[in-house]
Amino acid sequence: MKRLLIMRHAKSSWKDSDLTDHERPLKKRGKNDAHQMGKLLRSKKIVPDMILCSTAQRARETAELLAESMKFKEEIIYSDALYMAEPTDILNEITNYASKEKTVMVIGHNPGSEALVQILTGKVECLPTASIAYVTAKIDDWKEITKDDGLKLKNLWRPKDLSKK
Repeated sequence: MKRLLIMRHAKSSWKDSDLTDHERPLKKRGKNDAHQMGKLLRSKKIVPDMILCSTAQRARETAELLAESMKFKEEIIYSDALYMAEPTDILNEITNYASKEKTVMVIGHNPGSEALVQILTGKVECLPTASIAYVTAKIDDWKEITKDDGLKLKNLWRPKDLSKK
């Protein structure tokens, strides 16, 4: 059994119009949401073995804050291929980097993240910023992920849902 966490980067700032899309940082709310989502994963004992992340500044900051709050000790792998990636690009990066890891997290962007959840699980779900889709697969190797008809969306956590508790 493999576990895949698909996260959309946290809320970014549009304050500095001189920055390119790739350079946009997180805004205060985004930083808080990333921290809260990391605490959530830690409390549920779903800390990934590997984090693959887009090279966009907002995604990098999300990954670093998340890793800190969930006590992730491994190296975060940053990939240009995950910046505004299509679902096939995301799957390629998982199979390129993940081997024996049981739980892999991918931090990226929409619409690719939402489309990947739909392709894998058949569920059409909205992934607002900092949301995490938790997908399980009855496979032994990540290369088999698209061949698994037992893929399940186990949970979907959105920051706004956490604030209601």
